[in-house]
Amino acid sequence: MIFAYDKTYLENARIVLAKMLDFAVYDLHYELEQYYGLFLSSEISERFGEGDFTLLAGRSGIELTYEVLDSLGMKRQKVTPRYSVTRSEEYWTGWALAYYQWKSSLRFSEIERYIPITEIREMYIPYHEMDIRQFTDRMDELYLESKKGTNLKILRKYAGMSQKELAEMSGVPLRTIQQYEQRQKNINRAKVEYLIRLSQSLSCEITDLIEKVE
Repeated sequence: MIFAYDKTYLENARIVLAKMLDFAVYDLHYELEQYYGLFLSSEISERFGEGDFTLLAGRSGIELTYEVLDSLGMKRQKVTPRYSVTRSEEYWTGWALAYYQWKSSLRFSEIERYIPITEIREMYIPYHEMDIRQFTDRMDELYLESKKGTNLKILRKYAGMSQKELAEMSGVPLRTIQQYEQRQKNINRAKVEYLIRLSQSLSCEITDLIEKVE
């Protein structure tokens, strides 16, 4: 399995993302979805998801909160953070989400497209008392239920091609394409030759065809 970045940074990344969401909601008084939308629209979400150690290990959650706002030209007066003994639902949301993003190596924006941040927060009960692996298993289920299509199918439709047209252009058998799209065959185990032909026909990278959640 390919993870988003070196596991060395994972625990710190979880704490940073957790505190960022907690601070944004309870100290800066943003709605969770409002601030998370700002995070996604900034270049910081991509850098964080790719394992930029200057963010994962070089910032506190509070510093990252302000950095997101600064990067969007939204200056905010510095406030003294509250320090609570108990962890908020938003804190857990960031803590759990950072783990899932690392494990799946999906972009934060891709996760949000199919599982909104508020839906993740609603999973606090009962998942905050469970092993994190149970949370990630449920996230995988929700992602696949919501996505309703493989990357190959999505890219083919975006290119405006039928399965037959893609088969003719790529030289990959029509039945094989159908099996990949219906998940009867795992495209992650496809012949390299097939992946090259399909990516060339769809003008995409081979990695765009790979399913990160199987």
